[in-house]
Amino acid sequence: MKQLILMLVAMTITASAMAEVYEKPSPTMGKKPPRKAIVLLDKKSGMDQWAATKKGPDGSDACRWTLLEDGVMEVKPGTRDITSRHKFKDMKLHLEFRSPIEKGKRGQGAGNSGLYFQGRYEVQVLASHGNPPKDNECGGIYKIAVPQHNMCAPAGTWQTYDVEFTAAKWDDAGKKTANARITVRLNGVLIHDNVELPRTTTACQRRETPEPEGLFLQDHSNKVQYRNIWVAE
Repeated sequence: MKQLILMLVAMTITASAMAEVYEKPSPTMGKKPPRKAIVLLDKKSGMDQWAATKKGPDGSDACRWTLLEDGVMEVKPGTRDITSRHKFKDMKLHLEFRSPIEKGKRGQGAGNSGLYFQGRYEVQVLASHGNPPKDNECGGIYKIAVPQHNMCAPAGTWQTYDVEFTAAKWDDAGKKTANARITVRLNGVLIHDNVELPRTTTACQRRETPEPEGLFLQDHSNKVQYRNIWVAE
């Protein structure tokens, strides 16, 4: 009985410590891009760097999400996913996001969006505060890798992704010779360390090819917000 009590106390202390970490602001919040970085979203650029993945009724590929004050871009449900006009191979990404507070919504219906590298490999965006780490919760690489920790802050809180992505390698004949790899930090904490991506994730937008592709953001019918997005190649 004594051992059980000690175990429960230790678990409580550990859970409390982790909860404290969840509440801390990310150390990379507001991080400024290096001089040669490609800025995809800030107070000056608006949504010019983004295109709709499906053209609108007028035939335009202009981004139809909502631009709010201070360079914040919000998903407009029903307008479909968007992609950066700039296409990438290897990259270092900084991105800030905020899931909305939505009463009565839980699981995959709460603050759902997604960050697709090259439109091929998804890192989940979700309101997952306090949930066990899973591949379909915030920070998960969908159907491929569970995050080491759930470092998701509460809904309504600005959060950060800092990601190092290495594209797959191909020979001159178009045969893949090395899988893509990814290292992910959520709110400044390492949750994936050089994880191999042997295939595209479920519901990806693009198949694997040698060509570079854009950074995709998903419309999953929740008004998730994004800001301060930049890439260093």
